[in-house]
Amino acid sequence: MKLLDYASLEERGIRYSKAHLWRLWTAGKIPRPVKLSASRNVWLESDVDAWIKSHLVEHSSVAA
Repeated sequence: MKLLDYASLEERGIRYSKAHLWRLWTAGKIPRPVKLSASRNVWLESDVDAWIKSHLVEHSSVAA
C-alpha cells in the first residue's frame, strides 16, 4: 500500500489547492484522505488511481 501526499497528487496532475481538495472531499467528489497527524493528510494510491480512471472513463463517454 502506497500513500500519496499533496506533492504526489500534483505530480499525478491533480493540481488543486489544499482548500479546494478539502471542498471536493467534503462534497464526496474525491477519495477521502487518511489523517496521519493534525496537519498531515495522505491518500491511498489505489483510491487516487481508481478516481483518476473513473474520471477518464467519464470524460471519454462524454466526448463520444
